[in-house]
Amino acid sequence: MLRLATLVLLLLMPRLLAAQTANSTALTDSDSSLAGPATSAAAPASPVVPVAPVAPVLYHAADEMPAFPGGASAFQQFLRQKLRYPDEALRRNLSGKVHISFVVDEQGHIIDPKVVRGLGGGLDEEALRLVRIMPWWTPGRVAGQPVRVAYTLPIVFRALE
Repeated sequence: MLRLATLVLLLLMPRLLAAQTANSTALTDSDSSLAGPATSAAAPASPVVPVAPVAPVLYHAADEMPAFPGGASAFQQFLRQKLRYPDEALRRNLSGKVHISFVVDEQGHIIDPKVVRGLGGGLDEEALRLVRIMPWWTPGRVAGQPVRVAYTLPIVFRALE
C-alpha cells in the first residue's frame, strides 16, 4: 500500500508543481507590489506565453561594410600563405572563382559560411576551409553601430603550371 501511494505521489508531482507555480505570488505591472495567491477558483490562471527571442537584423548593405583586417593586401597575403591547391583540381586543371557567402556579426566573427557557386574538384572545400580559419573581420556599421552583415566573397583559384 505504501509503494502504491509513493508511486501515485511521484506520478502526480509534476501536476502539483505546475498548480503551485500557477498560484504563486507575482509582481503586478501597475504598482510593482506583490499580489497574493489566486483565491478565485472560477478565474483560470492566464497561460504563460513564452516570448520568442528577437532575431538580430541582418543587413545586406551597410554604411561601412565588413572588412578583412589589414585590407585587401592583407587578404591576398593570407590566401598566399594558407591556400593549398587540391590535387584533384590540379589533375583536372580546374581554376576559377568559388563564391562563399557568410555573415559577419557585430564582433567580426564569421558565421555560417556556405558555397554559393563552386567549381568542384576539392576547390569548394578549400575555399570553405580558408573562410573558416580567417581572423576576425572588422564588423560592418550602420549609424556608427556594429551590425550583422551578409557578405559574399569570391576566392580565385589559378593553377600554375
